[in-house]
Amino acid sequence: MNNNFEAVTNLEYKVRSLAAKVKSFESGEKYTVIASEFNKKLSAKDREINRLKQILEKAHRQIITNRKNWTEVTEDLEKEHSNELKKKDRKIKELEKRTLKAEKSLDLTKDKLHDKTKELYQALTELEEQKEKNLKLKAQINRDYENSSLPSSMTINRKKITNNREKTGKKPGGQKGHKGHGRRKLTPTQTVNIDPPDDYLNNPEYKETGKIITKQKIDLYIYVSVTEYSTPEFRKKNGQRIHAKFPAGVVNDVNYGGSVKTFAFLLNNHCNVSIDKVRGFLSELTEDKLRISKGMVNGLCKEFSQKTETEQKKSFSDLLLSPVMNTDFTNGKLNGKNVQVAICATPDTAMYFARKHKGHKGIKETPVEDYQGILVHDHDKTFYNYGDNHQECLVHVLRYLKDSMENEPSLNWNKKMRGLIQQMIHYRNRLNPGELPSKTKVIEFEKEYLKILAMAKDEYEYEPPSKYYKDGYNLYKRLEKFKDNHLLFLHDIRVPTNNNLSERLARAFKRKQRQVMSFRSFDSMSYLCNSMSVISLLTAQNKNLYTSVKNIFE
Repeated sequence: MNNNFEAVTNLEYKVRSLAAKVKSFESGEKYTVIASEFNKKLSAKDREINRLKQILEKAHRQIITNRKNWTEVTEDLEKEHSNELKKKDRKIKELEKRTLKAEKSLDLTKDKLHDKTKELYQALTELEEQKEKNLKLKAQINRDYENSSLPSSMTINRKKITNNREKTGKKPGGQKGHKGHGRRKLTPTQTVNIDPPDDYLNNPEYKETGKIITKQKIDLYIYVSVTEYSTPEFRKKNGQRIHAKFPAGVVNDVNYGGSVKTFAFLLNNHCNVSIDKVRGFLSELTEDKLRISKGMVNGLCKEFSQKTETEQKKSFSDLLLSPVMNTDFTNGKLNGKNVQVAICATPDTAMYFARKHKGHKGIKETPVEDYQGILVHDHDKTFYNYGDNHQECLVHVLRYLKDSMENEPSLNWNKKMRGLIQQMIHYRNRLNPGELPSKTKVIEFEKEYLKILAMAKDEYEYEPPSKYYKDGYNLYKRLEKFKDNHLLFLHDIRVPTNNNLSERLARAFKRKQRQVMSFRSFDSMSYLCNSMSVISLLTAQNKNLYTSVKNIFE
């Protein structure tokens, strides 16, 4: 009911409002208001139209003014352009004259330049030749023990060998937790007991632990031991004087025993001490009681060589029967002239042979002459006429590759080949004892080896080697020709990768040669070689060298 009432009320209000509006229209008041508002808006529009007309007239006048100004500016530009064209025409004519003159001058300059080019080409040719000569000289000067077969003692510009170890920051000496290795105690020859102080014995605060503290002081004493043999002399009726036989080795009034001979022999021929210093040292050690002569010291090599002929023959036979043998030559001096020493070695046996020449004459009567195994050497082509197979020393190859890298920096094959050879050597060295190389790995190495040789061929064809430095190119041809002899160590586990065994033995002779300076006779040099052969044998057998030599002399 309430909703209906509200709706009726709203309708009544609307009816009243509409009735009022109808009444206003009927009376004319509404039309008067509408007409008044229309007249106002019409007047405003008229004013706006008049204002726009004024603006339009002003714009027309401005356009006329601008057209006039544009025409004047265009005429001025045409005049200026015409003047500029005339100037350009005059300038072009001047430039044409100058061009003709320049062309004539250019022809003359070309003729002069042609002559200068010839001179420059000749100068550049001479300069290039000088550069190649300098490259050769520089390569010779910079050769040392790192990039050639020269020993470090003969290097002109000695370089300090760098220490590649990284610093750990630890203090020098034994580290914390490391078990120390004290000096070895010896059996005492004399014992001294130190009594404890009375303060320890008569004081109740101290009690014995039962442990005895011992410390040793070791000294070395050298004394002269002289054994004198005596026997009565008899005379026969015919006047002949006779006596009992003395022991073996007791011939002269004064004879030196095996200990003296061994001491002097090893000092002179193993420690490379000069004869005069050996004599002086023995004299000082014995308080001037023992004065041996130079001749006696000098003759020890001959005596030792003659007493060890059996050992030398056995060593010769062992070398012949060995499956792999290292060999090399090293030079010596005999009365100021060059002579040679042939070296034949295995890990257990080594022999030196004094020779006047290298080559086939030097090999004669050495184990190499009749050898049927594998020879390891430093690319001495003479050795290729002997033995059943050959392995080249790769240490020398690595040095030559480094020399090529320094003198041919634009090439890449030498760097890659050096890296490959080092990789092959490391692979071989990491093999366990008795372990054979992997066939797959060996094939990979060989393929990479041939690939690098092909790279070397391409590089040398693109950039031919200098006529003054062909070492790198010659090395490439050598690696190509003797490929099997550089890679034999990958196929036979018994074959070493280098000839260091012979090199070390050669250095031993070099040290003696430096002390001697020059041998006086070929025989003395031969006796020294025989003696060094036996010393090397005794050292390889891990025997006491002094005792072994002493037994030989006695």
